Amino acid sequence: MAEAAPALAGPELVLHRYRPLRPLGSGGSGSVWLARDEQTGLDVALKIVAREGKAALRAEREAAAAAHLRHPACLRAYGFGRDSRHVYIAYEFVPGQTFREALRAEALTDEVAIEACAQVCDGLAHAHAAGILHRDVKPSNVLLTDGDRVSARVLDFGLAQMAEAETLTEAGDVPGTLAYISPERLAGGEATPAADVWAVGVMLWEALAGRHPFWRGSMLETARSIEAGARPLGELRPDLPKRLLRLVDSSLSTNPSRRPTARELADALRGAGSAVSTPLRPAIKLPTRVDGGLGVTAVLAAALAAWTASALPFYPHGWPFGLAFLAAALTLFRERAGIALALAVPVLPLGNISLGLALFYAGLAAGWLLVTWREPRASLLFVVGPLLAPIAALGFLPLATARVRAAPLRALTVVLGVLAAALAAGVRHVALPLVGGSDPLGLGLAGARDPFDVAGSLARAAGAQPELLVEACALALVALALPHARARGRWAAAALGAGMIVLTVGAVPGSAAIPLILASWAIAAFTALRAPTLGVPSATT
Repeated sequence: MAEAAPALAGPELVLHRYRPLRPLGSGGSGSVWLARDEQTGLDVALKIVAREGKAALRAEREAAAAAHLRHPACLRAYGFGRDSRHVYIAYEFVPGQTFREALRAEALTDEVAIEACAQVCDGLAHAHAAGILHRDVKPSNVLLTDGDRVSARVLDFGLAQMAEAETLTEAGDVPGTLAYISPERLAGGEATPAADVWAVGVMLWEALAGRHPFWRGSMLETARSIEAGARPLGELRPDLPKRLLRLVDSSLSTNPSRRPTARELADALRGAGSAVSTPLRPAIKLPTRVDGGLGVTAVLAAALAAWTASALPFYPHGWPFGLAFLAAALTLFRERAGIALALAVPVLPLGNISLGLALFYAGLAAGWLLVTWREPRASLLFVVGPLLAPIAALGFLPLATARVRAAPLRALTVVLGVLAAALAAGVRHVALPLVGGSDPLGLGLAGARDPFDVAGSLARAAGAQPELLVEACALALVALALPHARARGRWAAAALGAGMIVLTVGAVPGSAAIPLILASWAIAAFTALRAPTLGVPSATT
Protein backbone atom coordinates (compact mmCIF):
# COMPACT_ATOMS: atom_id res chain seq x y z
CA MET A 1 0.00 0.00 0.00
CA ALA A 2 2.88 2.33 0.66
CA GLU A 3 3.72 2.20 -3.02
CA ALA A 4 0.26 3.23 -4.17
CA ALA A 5 0.21 6.83 -3.07
CA PRO A 6 3.62 7.88 -4.49
CA ALA A 7 2.68 6.30 -7.80
CA LEU A 8 0.05 9.00 -8.29
CA ALA A 9 2.24 11.97 -7.45
CA GLY A 10 3.10 12.81 -11.08
CA PRO A 11 0.93 14.64 -13.61
CA GLU A 12 0.46 11.63 -15.91
CA LEU A 13 -2.88 9.87 -16.17
CA VAL A 14 -3.48 6.51 -14.56
CA LEU A 15 -4.31 3.89 -17.17
CA HIS A 16 -4.26 6.81 -19.68
CA ARG A 17 -7.64 7.86 -18.32
CA TYR A 18 -7.83 8.87 -14.64
CA ARG A 19 -6.30 12.10 -13.32
CA PRO A 20 -5.53 11.87 -9.57
CA LEU A 21 -6.83 14.82 -7.54
CA ARG A 22 -6.34 14.02 -3.86
CA PRO A 23 -6.12 11.00 -1.54
CA LEU A 24 -9.34 9.93 0.19
CA GLY A 25 -7.94 7.31 2.54
CA SER A 26 -5.94 4.15 2.90
CA GLY A 27 -6.26 0.76 4.52
CA GLY A 28 -4.55 -2.57 4.93
CA SER A 29 -4.87 -3.56 1.27
CA GLY A 30 -4.53 -0.31 -0.65
CA SER A 31 -5.36 3.36 -0.98
CA VAL A 32 -8.24 5.32 -2.48
CA TRP A 33 -7.90 8.56 -4.45
CA LEU A 34 -10.39 11.04 -5.79
CA ALA A 35 -9.70 11.12 -9.52
CA ARG A 36 -11.20 12.67 -12.66
CA ASP A 37 -12.17 10.37 -15.50
CA GLU A 38 -10.95 12.38 -18.47
CA GLN A 39 -13.07 10.35 -20.88
CA THR A 40 -16.41 10.97 -19.17
CA GLY A 41 -15.66 14.00 -16.99
CA LEU A 42 -16.93 12.19 -13.88
CA ASP A 43 -15.22 12.22 -10.50
CA VAL A 44 -14.44 8.67 -9.36
CA ALA A 45 -13.04 6.99 -6.26
CA LEU A 46 -9.99 5.16 -7.61
CA LYS A 47 -8.89 2.21 -5.48
CA ILE A 48 -5.23 1.23 -5.93
CA VAL A 49 -3.83 -2.09 -4.73
CA ALA A 50 -0.31 -3.46 -5.13
CA ARG A 51 -0.29 -6.20 -7.75
CA GLU A 52 1.51 -8.88 -5.75
CA GLY A 53 -0.02 -11.25 -3.20
CA LYS A 54 -3.57 -11.92 -2.09
CA ALA A 55 -4.49 -8.24 -2.06
CA ALA A 56 -4.41 -8.08 -5.86
CA LEU A 57 -6.43 -11.28 -6.20
CA ARG A 58 -9.02 -9.91 -3.80
CA ALA A 59 -9.15 -6.66 -5.75
CA GLU A 60 -9.88 -8.61 -8.94
CA ARG A 61 -12.57 -10.57 -7.12
CA GLU A 62 -14.00 -7.31 -5.78
CA ALA A 63 -14.17 -5.88 -9.30
CA ALA A 64 -15.79 -9.05 -10.62
CA ALA A 65 -18.40 -9.00 -7.85
CA ALA A 66 -19.11 -5.29 -8.34
CA ALA A 67 -19.60 -5.85 -12.07
CA HIS A 68 -22.53 -8.17 -11.28
CA LEU A 69 -24.26 -5.69 -8.97
CA ARG A 70 -26.64 -2.96 -10.07
CA HIS A 71 -28.39 -1.71 -6.96
CA PRO A 72 -28.63 1.72 -5.25
CA ALA A 73 -27.27 0.24 -2.01
CA CYS A 74 -24.18 -1.24 -3.69
CA LEU A 75 -21.40 1.17 -4.67
CA ARG A 76 -21.22 1.07 -8.45
CA ALA A 77 -17.97 0.09 -10.15
CA TYR A 78 -17.21 1.92 -13.42
CA GLY A 79 -14.07 0.13 -14.51
CA PHE A 80 -11.15 -2.16 -13.69
CA GLY A 81 -7.57 -2.20 -14.94
CA ARG A 82 -3.98 -3.04 -14.08
CA ASP A 83 -0.45 -2.05 -14.95
CA SER A 84 2.92 -3.54 -14.05
CA ARG A 85 2.72 -2.43 -10.40
CA HIS A 86 -0.92 -1.94 -9.38
CA VAL A 87 -4.50 -3.05 -9.80
CA TYR A 88 -7.14 -0.31 -10.11
CA ILE A 89 -10.91 -0.18 -9.57
CA ALA A 90 -12.84 2.97 -10.44
CA TYR A 91 -15.96 3.43 -8.29
CA GLU A 92 -18.61 6.08 -8.29
CA PHE A 93 -17.57 8.89 -5.95
CA VAL A 94 -20.13 9.58 -3.22
CA PRO A 95 -19.23 12.05 -0.41
CA GLY A 96 -20.07 10.82 3.06
CA GLN A 97 -18.76 8.98 6.10
CA THR A 98 -18.64 5.35 7.07
CA PHE A 99 -21.05 3.79 9.54
CA ARG A 100 -18.05 3.33 11.86
CA GLU A 101 -17.16 7.02 11.73
CA ALA A 102 -20.76 7.94 12.48
CA LEU A 103 -20.77 5.56 15.47
CA ARG A 104 -17.60 7.08 16.87
CA ALA A 105 -18.99 10.59 16.45
CA GLU A 106 -22.25 9.51 18.16
CA ALA A 107 -24.03 10.90 15.10
CA LEU A 108 -26.44 7.99 14.57
CA THR A 109 -29.98 8.22 15.88
CA ASP A 110 -31.93 5.00 16.30
CA GLU A 111 -33.99 5.80 13.20
CA VAL A 112 -30.96 6.47 11.01
CA ALA A 113 -29.23 3.28 12.16
CA ILE A 114 -32.32 1.17 11.47
CA GLU A 115 -32.92 2.63 8.01
CA ALA A 116 -29.22 2.37 7.08
CA CYS A 117 -29.13 -1.31 8.10
CA ALA A 118 -32.36 -1.92 6.15
CA GLN A 119 -30.70 -0.45 3.04
CA VAL A 120 -27.61 -2.58 3.64
CA CYS A 121 -29.91 -5.61 3.69
CA ASP A 122 -31.45 -4.40 0.40
CA GLY A 123 -28.00 -4.43 -1.18
CA LEU A 124 -27.09 -7.78 0.32
CA ALA A 125 -30.37 -9.33 -0.86
CA HIS A 126 -29.51 -8.16 -4.39
CA ALA A 127 -26.01 -9.66 -4.09
CA HIS A 128 -27.31 -12.94 -2.64
CA ALA A 129 -29.76 -13.26 -5.52
CA ALA A 130 -26.77 -12.94 -7.88
CA GLY A 131 -24.94 -15.72 -6.01
CA ILE A 132 -22.54 -13.34 -4.24
CA LEU A 133 -21.80 -13.41 -0.50
CA HIS A 134 -20.05 -10.37 0.95
CA ARG A 135 -18.37 -12.14 3.93
CA ASP A 136 -16.96 -8.90 5.42
CA VAL A 137 -19.98 -6.77 6.35
CA LYS A 138 -18.95 -4.34 9.08
CA PRO A 139 -19.41 -0.63 9.92
CA SER A 140 -16.27 0.46 8.07
CA ASN A 141 -17.60 -1.20 4.89
CA VAL A 142 -20.86 0.76 4.89
CA LEU A 143 -20.91 4.32 3.53
CA LEU A 144 -23.51 6.83 4.70
CA THR A 145 -23.78 9.46 2.00
CA ASP A 146 -24.11 13.17 2.73
CA GLY A 147 -27.60 14.60 2.43
CA ASP A 148 -30.89 15.09 4.21
CA ARG A 149 -32.13 11.55 3.59
CA VAL A 150 -30.55 8.33 4.83
CA SER A 151 -28.66 6.65 2.00
CA ALA A 152 -26.29 3.74 2.63
CA ARG A 153 -23.88 1.96 0.29
CA VAL A 154 -22.24 -1.43 0.83
CA LEU A 155 -18.51 -1.23 0.12
CA ASP A 156 -15.61 -3.61 -0.45
CA PHE A 157 -16.62 -6.97 -1.88
CA GLY A 158 -12.94 -7.99 -1.75
CA LEU A 159 -13.74 -11.07 0.35
CA ALA A 160 -16.86 -11.89 -1.62
CA GLN A 161 -17.54 -15.51 -2.45
CA MET A 162 -19.16 -16.01 -5.83
CA ALA A 163 -20.94 -19.12 -6.99
CA GLU A 164 -18.45 -21.73 -8.23
CA ALA A 165 -15.50 -19.41 -7.52
CA GLU A 166 -12.29 -20.72 -6.02
CA THR A 167 -11.51 -19.63 -2.49
CA LEU A 168 -8.65 -17.26 -1.76
CA THR A 169 -8.25 -18.46 1.81
CA GLU A 170 -6.17 -21.32 3.04
CA ALA A 171 -7.58 -24.23 4.99
CA GLY A 172 -8.53 -23.15 8.50
CA ASP A 173 -8.70 -19.43 7.68
CA VAL A 174 -11.86 -17.51 8.37
CA PRO A 175 -12.05 -14.46 6.08
CA GLY A 176 -13.53 -11.28 7.44
CA THR A 177 -13.21 -9.21 10.60
CA LEU A 178 -13.55 -11.29 13.76
CA ALA A 179 -15.97 -9.06 15.66
CA TYR A 180 -18.59 -9.45 12.89
CA ILE A 181 -18.08 -13.12 11.98
CA SER A 182 -20.91 -15.53 12.72
CA PRO A 183 -20.44 -18.48 15.13
CA GLU A 184 -20.88 -21.10 12.40
CA ARG A 185 -18.06 -19.47 10.43
CA LEU A 186 -15.83 -19.53 13.52
CA ALA A 187 -16.60 -23.24 13.88
CA GLY A 188 -15.29 -23.83 10.35
CA GLY A 189 -18.61 -23.96 8.53
CA GLU A 190 -19.11 -22.65 5.03
CA ALA A 191 -20.28 -19.11 4.40
CA THR A 192 -23.98 -18.67 3.70
CA PRO A 193 -26.23 -15.63 3.28
CA ALA A 194 -27.16 -16.06 6.95
CA ALA A 195 -23.58 -15.07 7.90
CA ASP A 196 -24.03 -11.69 6.17
CA VAL A 197 -27.33 -11.23 8.02
CA TRP A 198 -25.55 -11.96 11.31
CA ALA A 199 -23.05 -9.16 10.58
CA VAL A 200 -25.89 -6.69 9.95
CA GLY A 201 -27.45 -7.81 13.24
CA VAL A 202 -24.18 -7.07 15.05
CA MET A 203 -24.03 -3.60 13.48
CA LEU A 204 -27.61 -2.86 14.50
CA TRP A 205 -27.15 -4.17 18.06
CA GLU A 206 -23.98 -2.06 18.38
CA ALA A 207 -25.68 1.10 17.09
CA LEU A 208 -28.76 0.74 19.32
CA ALA A 209 -26.96 -0.40 22.47
CA GLY A 210 -24.03 1.99 22.20
CA ARG A 211 -21.41 -0.74 22.46
CA HIS A 212 -20.35 -3.90 20.67
CA PRO A 213 -22.17 -7.08 21.73
CA PHE A 214 -19.10 -9.34 21.60
CA TRP A 215 -15.85 -7.40 21.76
CA ARG A 216 -13.98 -8.26 24.95
CA GLY A 217 -10.50 -6.80 24.42
CA SER A 218 -8.81 -9.89 22.98
CA MET A 219 -9.52 -12.06 19.96
CA LEU A 220 -9.84 -15.20 22.06
CA GLU A 221 -12.38 -13.74 24.48
CA THR A 222 -14.28 -12.15 21.60
CA ALA A 223 -14.49 -15.49 19.80
CA ARG A 224 -15.80 -17.19 22.93
CA SER A 225 -18.38 -14.44 23.35
CA ILE A 226 -19.55 -14.89 19.75
CA GLU A 227 -19.94 -18.63 20.29
CA ALA A 228 -22.05 -17.95 23.40
CA GLY A 229 -24.35 -15.55 21.55
CA ALA A 230 -25.43 -11.96 22.17
CA ARG A 231 -27.36 -10.73 25.17
CA PRO A 232 -30.98 -9.85 24.35
CA LEU A 233 -31.00 -6.24 23.20
CA GLY A 234 -34.02 -5.62 25.44
CA GLU A 235 -31.79 -5.88 28.54
CA LEU A 236 -30.03 -2.69 27.48
CA ARG A 237 -32.83 -0.99 25.50
CA PRO A 238 -36.16 -1.95 27.06
CA ASP A 239 -37.61 1.27 25.63
CA LEU A 240 -37.46 -0.02 22.04
CA PRO A 241 -40.48 -1.64 20.38
CA LYS A 242 -40.67 -5.34 21.19
CA ARG A 243 -41.03 -6.17 17.50
CA LEU A 244 -37.70 -4.49 16.78
CA LEU A 245 -36.04 -6.22 19.75
CA ARG A 246 -37.24 -9.63 18.55
CA LEU A 247 -35.99 -8.87 15.05
CA VAL A 248 -32.49 -7.92 16.19
CA ASP A 249 -32.31 -10.95 18.48
CA SER A 250 -33.42 -13.29 15.68
CA SER A 251 -30.78 -11.92 13.31
CA LEU A 252 -28.20 -12.85 15.97
CA SER A 253 -29.48 -16.36 16.55
CA THR A 254 -26.58 -18.80 16.90
CA ASN A 255 -28.59 -21.14 14.67
CA PRO A 256 -28.27 -19.71 11.13
CA SER A 257 -31.49 -21.39 10.00
CA ARG A 258 -33.44 -19.25 12.46
CA ARG A 259 -32.19 -15.95 11.09
CA PRO A 260 -34.30 -14.01 8.58
CA THR A 261 -33.04 -13.60 5.05
CA ALA A 262 -31.58 -10.26 4.03
CA ARG A 263 -34.80 -9.47 2.13
CA GLU A 264 -36.98 -10.39 5.11
CA LEU A 265 -34.79 -8.40 7.50
CA ALA A 266 -34.89 -5.29 5.29
CA ASP A 267 -38.68 -5.32 5.07
CA ALA A 268 -39.19 -6.12 8.75
CA LEU A 269 -36.74 -3.42 9.90
CA ARG A 270 -38.73 -0.74 8.11
CA GLY A 271 -41.95 -1.96 9.71
CA ALA A 272 -40.38 -2.20 13.16
CA GLY A 273 -38.39 1.01 12.80
CA SER A 274 -41.52 3.03 12.08
CA ALA A 275 -42.63 2.33 15.66
CA VAL A 276 -39.56 4.05 17.09
CA SER A 277 -40.90 7.33 18.34
CA THR A 278 -39.21 10.46 17.07
CA PRO A 279 -41.64 13.34 17.76
CA LEU A 280 -42.35 15.05 21.04
CA ARG A 281 -39.06 14.11 22.67
CA PRO A 282 -38.47 15.78 26.02
CA ALA A 283 -36.04 18.67 26.12
CA ILE A 284 -33.89 16.68 28.54
CA LYS A 285 -33.43 13.13 27.31
CA LEU A 286 -33.40 10.65 30.15
CA PRO A 287 -30.78 7.89 29.89
CA THR A 288 -32.57 4.84 28.48
CA ARG A 289 -29.68 2.42 28.57
CA VAL A 290 -27.23 2.03 31.42
CA ASP A 291 -24.87 -0.90 31.09
CA GLY A 292 -22.94 -2.31 34.00
CA GLY A 293 -19.70 -0.48 33.23
CA LEU A 294 -21.37 2.92 33.11
CA GLY A 295 -23.27 2.17 36.30
CA VAL A 296 -20.05 1.28 38.12
CA THR A 297 -18.42 4.49 36.87
CA ALA A 298 -21.37 6.52 38.15
CA VAL A 299 -21.15 4.86 41.58
CA LEU A 300 -17.40 5.54 41.77
CA ALA A 301 -17.96 9.17 40.75
CA ALA A 302 -20.50 9.53 43.56
CA ALA A 303 -18.15 7.85 46.07
CA LEU A 304 -15.23 10.12 45.18
CA ALA A 305 -17.32 13.29 45.34
CA ALA A 306 -19.05 12.34 48.60
CA TRP A 307 -15.94 11.17 50.44
CA THR A 308 -13.74 14.13 49.53
CA ALA A 309 -16.51 16.61 50.40
CA SER A 310 -17.04 14.98 53.81
CA ALA A 311 -13.52 13.93 54.86
CA LEU A 312 -11.68 17.07 53.68
CA PRO A 313 -12.33 20.63 54.89
CA PHE A 314 -15.12 21.47 52.44
CA TYR A 315 -17.05 24.70 53.06
CA PRO A 316 -19.97 25.20 53.28
CA HIS A 317 -20.89 21.97 55.04
CA GLY A 318 -23.69 19.64 54.01
CA TRP A 319 -22.74 19.21 50.36
CA PRO A 320 -21.50 15.57 50.16
CA PHE A 321 -24.82 13.97 49.18
CA GLY A 322 -25.72 16.69 46.72
CA LEU A 323 -22.33 16.50 45.02
CA ALA A 324 -22.49 12.71 44.95
CA PHE A 325 -25.90 12.79 43.28
CA LEU A 326 -24.78 15.44 40.78
CA ALA A 327 -21.61 13.51 39.86
CA ALA A 328 -23.48 10.23 39.40
CA ALA A 329 -26.32 11.80 37.38
CA LEU A 330 -23.95 13.72 35.12
CA THR A 331 -21.92 10.55 34.55
CA LEU A 332 -25.03 8.72 33.36
CA PHE A 333 -25.94 11.56 30.98
CA ARG A 334 -22.43 12.54 29.80
CA GLU A 335 -19.86 10.07 31.04
CA ARG A 336 -16.68 12.11 30.65
CA ALA A 337 -18.32 15.26 32.04
CA GLY A 338 -19.38 13.37 35.17
CA ILE A 339 -15.90 11.93 35.58
CA ALA A 340 -14.38 15.40 35.23
CA LEU A 341 -16.75 16.78 37.88
CA ALA A 342 -15.92 13.97 40.32
CA LEU A 343 -12.19 14.56 39.82
CA ALA A 344 -12.67 18.32 40.26
CA VAL A 345 -14.56 18.14 43.58
CA PRO A 346 -11.38 17.68 45.73
CA VAL A 347 -9.76 20.85 44.36
CA LEU A 348 -11.63 23.27 46.64
CA PRO A 349 -11.17 21.37 49.92
CA LEU A 350 -7.51 20.77 49.11
CA GLY A 351 -7.20 24.50 48.50
CA ASN A 352 -8.38 25.02 52.07
CA ILE A 353 -5.30 23.09 53.15
CA SER A 354 -2.83 24.79 50.82
CA LEU A 355 -2.79 26.45 47.42
CA GLY A 356 0.16 24.32 46.30
CA LEU A 357 -1.67 21.11 47.15
CA ALA A 358 -4.75 22.21 45.18
CA LEU A 359 -2.64 23.17 42.15
CA PHE A 360 -0.68 19.91 42.30
CA TYR A 361 -3.85 17.82 42.48
CA ALA A 362 -5.56 19.81 39.72
CA GLY A 363 -2.63 19.18 37.36
CA LEU A 364 -2.56 15.50 38.32
CA ALA A 365 -6.32 15.11 37.79
CA ALA A 366 -6.22 16.87 34.41
CA GLY A 367 -3.34 14.67 33.28
CA TRP A 368 -5.14 11.53 34.43
CA LEU A 369 -8.28 12.58 32.57
CA LEU A 370 -6.22 12.91 29.38
CA VAL A 371 -4.45 9.59 29.93
CA THR A 372 -7.77 7.77 30.34
CA TRP A 373 -9.67 9.71 27.68
CA ARG A 374 -9.89 6.73 25.32
CA GLU A 375 -10.97 4.45 28.18
CA PRO A 376 -13.18 6.60 30.41
CA ARG A 377 -14.37 3.53 32.35
CA ALA A 378 -10.82 3.27 33.73
CA SER A 379 -10.71 6.88 34.98
CA LEU A 380 -12.21 6.27 38.43
CA LEU A 381 -11.23 2.66 39.06
CA PHE A 382 -8.49 3.86 41.43
CA VAL A 383 -11.33 4.80 43.83
CA VAL A 384 -11.85 1.06 44.36
CA GLY A 385 -8.57 1.04 46.32
CA PRO A 386 -9.80 3.21 49.23
CA LEU A 387 -13.10 1.27 49.19
CA LEU A 388 -11.39 -2.13 49.51
CA ALA A 389 -8.68 -1.15 52.01
CA PRO A 390 -10.92 -0.82 55.12
CA ILE A 391 -12.12 -4.43 54.68
CA ALA A 392 -8.59 -5.77 54.07
CA ALA A 393 -9.45 -6.63 50.45
CA LEU A 394 -6.97 -4.43 48.60
CA GLY A 395 -5.43 -7.58 47.12
CA PHE A 396 -8.51 -7.87 44.88
CA LEU A 397 -7.64 -4.61 43.12
CA PRO A 398 -6.18 -6.36 40.01
CA LEU A 399 -9.59 -7.97 39.41
CA ALA A 400 -11.26 -4.57 39.44
CA THR A 401 -9.01 -3.43 36.59
CA ALA A 402 -9.23 -6.64 34.54
CA ARG A 403 -11.46 -5.06 31.87
CA VAL A 404 -9.08 -2.16 31.19
CA ARG A 405 -7.80 -2.85 27.66
CA ALA A 406 -4.48 -0.94 27.73
CA ALA A 407 -1.96 -2.91 29.80
CA PRO A 408 0.09 0.12 30.99
CA LEU A 409 -3.10 1.88 32.05
CA ARG A 410 -4.22 -1.25 33.91
CA ALA A 411 -0.99 -1.38 35.90
CA LEU A 412 -0.97 2.36 36.55
CA THR A 413 -4.55 2.21 37.82
CA VAL A 414 -3.60 -0.45 40.36
CA VAL A 415 -0.62 1.58 41.63
CA LEU A 416 -2.78 4.69 41.87
CA GLY A 417 -5.45 2.71 43.72
CA VAL A 418 -2.95 1.54 46.34
CA LEU A 419 -1.57 5.06 46.80
CA ALA A 420 -5.10 6.48 47.04
CA ALA A 421 -5.87 3.90 49.74
CA ALA A 422 -2.73 5.01 51.62
CA LEU A 423 -3.73 8.68 51.39
CA ALA A 424 -7.23 7.83 52.60
CA ALA A 425 -5.69 5.99 55.56
CA GLY A 426 -3.67 9.09 56.37
CA VAL A 427 -6.75 11.31 56.29
CA ARG A 428 -8.63 8.85 58.52
CA HIS A 429 -5.58 8.37 60.79
CA VAL A 430 -5.62 4.58 60.55
CA ALA A 431 -2.91 2.04 59.74
CA LEU A 432 -1.60 1.89 56.20
CA PRO A 433 -3.12 -0.82 53.98
CA LEU A 434 -1.24 -4.04 53.12
CA VAL A 435 1.84 -3.29 55.26
CA GLY A 436 0.37 -1.86 58.47
CA GLY A 437 2.25 0.81 60.40
CA SER A 438 1.15 4.29 61.38
CA ASP A 439 -0.27 6.75 58.93
CA PRO A 440 2.10 9.40 57.57
CA LEU A 441 2.02 12.61 59.59
CA GLY A 442 3.77 15.93 59.26
CA LEU A 443 4.09 16.00 55.49
CA GLY A 444 4.49 19.75 55.49
CA LEU A 445 1.64 20.37 53.06
CA ALA A 446 -0.38 22.86 55.10
CA GLY A 447 0.17 26.37 53.81
CA ALA A 448 2.45 25.28 50.96
CA ARG A 449 2.02 27.54 47.92
CA ASP A 450 4.36 25.85 45.46
CA PRO A 451 2.98 22.67 43.81
CA PHE A 452 6.54 21.44 43.22
CA ASP A 453 7.22 21.58 46.97
CA VAL A 454 4.05 19.55 47.48
CA ALA A 455 5.21 17.00 44.91
CA GLY A 456 8.57 16.70 46.68
CA SER A 457 6.94 16.21 50.09
CA LEU A 458 4.63 13.49 48.75
CA ALA A 459 7.54 11.76 47.00
CA ARG A 460 9.55 11.71 50.25
CA ALA A 461 6.56 10.31 52.12
CA ALA A 462 6.17 7.56 49.53
CA GLY A 463 9.90 6.80 49.65
CA ALA A 464 9.63 6.38 53.40
CA GLN A 465 7.25 3.45 52.82
CA PRO A 466 9.20 1.15 50.46
CA GLU A 467 7.17 -1.90 51.48
CA LEU A 468 3.97 -0.21 50.33
CA LEU A 469 5.55 0.68 46.97
CA VAL A 470 6.71 -2.92 46.55
CA GLU A 471 3.18 -4.19 47.22
CA ALA A 472 1.74 -1.67 44.75
CA CYS A 473 4.16 -2.78 42.04
CA ALA A 474 3.49 -6.45 42.82
CA LEU A 475 -0.27 -5.99 42.40
CA ALA A 476 0.37 -4.05 39.20
CA LEU A 477 2.35 -7.02 37.84
CA VAL A 478 -0.55 -9.31 38.73
CA ALA A 479 -2.92 -7.01 36.84
CA LEU A 480 -0.61 -7.13 33.81
CA ALA A 481 -0.36 -10.93 33.90
CA LEU A 482 -4.04 -11.67 34.58
CA PRO A 483 -5.39 -11.57 30.99
CA HIS A 484 -2.40 -13.57 29.71
CA ALA A 485 -2.94 -16.24 32.37
CA ARG A 486 -6.64 -16.39 31.53
CA ALA A 487 -5.84 -16.93 27.84
CA ARG A 488 -3.35 -19.74 28.56
CA GLY A 489 -5.50 -22.02 30.67
CA ARG A 490 -5.91 -23.25 34.21
CA TRP A 491 -2.28 -24.11 34.88
CA ALA A 492 -1.38 -20.52 34.07
CA ALA A 493 -4.12 -19.38 36.45
CA ALA A 494 -2.64 -21.50 39.22
CA ALA A 495 0.81 -20.09 38.45
CA LEU A 496 -0.62 -16.57 38.65
CA GLY A 497 -2.00 -17.24 42.12
CA ALA A 498 1.29 -18.72 43.31
CA GLY A 499 3.22 -15.85 41.80
CA MET A 500 0.99 -13.33 43.54
CA ILE A 501 1.66 -14.97 46.89
CA VAL A 502 5.41 -14.84 46.26
CA LEU A 503 5.32 -11.23 45.09
CA THR A 504 3.07 -9.86 47.81
CA VAL A 505 3.67 -12.03 50.86
CA GLY A 506 7.15 -13.35 50.21
CA ALA A 507 8.68 -10.05 49.10
CA VAL A 508 7.31 -8.12 52.08
CA PRO A 509 7.39 -10.34 55.20
CA GLY A 510 5.50 -7.79 57.28
CA SER A 511 2.54 -7.66 54.91
CA ALA A 512 -1.00 -8.74 55.73
CA ALA A 513 -0.46 -12.37 54.74
CA ILE A 514 -3.89 -13.91 55.22
CA PRO A 515 -5.91 -11.33 53.21
CA LEU A 516 -3.33 -11.41 50.41
CA ILE A 517 -3.28 -15.23 50.28
CA LEU A 518 -7.08 -15.31 50.15
CA ALA A 519 -7.03 -12.72 47.37
CA SER A 520 -4.43 -14.80 45.49
CA TRP A 521 -6.57 -17.93 45.69
CA ALA A 522 -9.67 -16.02 44.62
CA ILE A 523 -7.91 -14.42 41.65
CA ALA A 524 -6.50 -17.79 40.60
CA ALA A 525 -9.93 -19.41 40.83
CA PHE A 526 -11.59 -16.58 38.91
CA THR A 527 -8.92 -16.75 36.21
CA ALA A 528 -9.22 -20.55 35.95
CA LEU A 529 -12.99 -20.37 35.56
CA ARG A 530 -12.61 -17.84 32.74
CA ALA A 531 -9.78 -19.74 31.05
CA PRO A 532 -10.55 -21.25 27.60
CA THR A 533 -10.81 -24.99 27.10
CA LEU A 534 -10.98 -25.01 23.28
CA GLY A 535 -9.09 -23.15 20.57
CA VAL A 536 -10.70 -21.07 17.85
CA PRO A 537 -9.82 -20.85 14.19
CA SER A 538 -7.77 -17.96 12.89
CA ALA A 539 -9.38 -14.91 11.33
CA THR A 540 -8.16 -12.40 8.84
CA THR A 541 -8.77 -8.74 9.56
